Amino acid sequence: MGSSTITTLNYFIAPLDGSRPYTEVYAADSTTGKASYNWNQEPYGIQVEDVRGKEELYNLDNAGFQYGREGPKHISFLNDDEIEREYYPESIVLIKRVTRASKVVVFDHTVRRRIPGEAGDNPQKRQPVSLAHVDQTPAAAIARVHRHLPPTEVPALLCRRFQIINLWRPISHPAEDWPLALCDFRSVDFEKDLVPVALIYPDHEGETFGVKHNPDHKWKYMKAMTPEEFVLIKCSDSIQDGSVARLTPHTVFQDPNTPEGALPRESIELRALVFYD
Repeated sequence: MGSSTITTLNYFIAPLDGSRPYTEVYAADSTTGKASYNWNQEPYGIQVEDVRGKEELYNLDNAGFQYGREGPKHISFLNDDEIEREYYPESIVLIKRVTRASKVVVFDHTVRRRIPGEAGDNPQKRQPVSLAHVDQTPAAAIARVHRHLPPTEVPALLCRRFQIINLWRPISHPAEDWPLALCDFRSVDFEKDLVPVALIYPDHEGETFGVKHNPDHKWKYMKAMTPEEFVLIKCSDSIQDGSVARLTPHTVFQDPNTPEGALPRESIELRALVFYD
């Protein structure tokens, strides 16, 4: 059964001058790979519970995340075209089966291979993100539907329940190094803990949530997840009446119990629009 570890998690600090928080994704310093942004972060000592052995207690509706076990057929994850051609279709089948959704549209993916000392926001060498965050705000989720679906389909799709769900899994070897922590939505104050952050690209603008510290947050992880295991992470849900989890803050963290000599973490996350009849 699981145990807990004490670690440091980084939380969001809004600009002190009250200006709108932003990150310019590709306005990066060519030498360091660091993106341009106007907010800050602050570390806090946090307890993170290992839920291995009781992971079935957490699902997309109550906590905002859900673990499962099913190895992928595609295992190389070295070529983006191959990932889109081979891994996307099998992932759509998996997401549909777990969620019972009627339509799933994968709109992008990120492969992360940790390189010690590498900047976390270098777009050419994507590193694990050590900051509590949520990938989409509700407004950004609606914009994603408009961006990735035919205009003739959008009005009907927005009348149905829809979500943005990430499918995350380790690749190559177990994720003992810098594992992924997820915050149980039941411990999140949606109105007080989350701050919209503009995500500025050269050709469009998105929006994420920065997560402010709240001592009530309950953080979970599953120790040493293998490539045959996955977690679904809810980033947005059009049901907003309090009956289900709306999202899941998440971050990587340095586990002080990581075995010496553990391989640097490698992972893939798919991001998908998920629709229900």
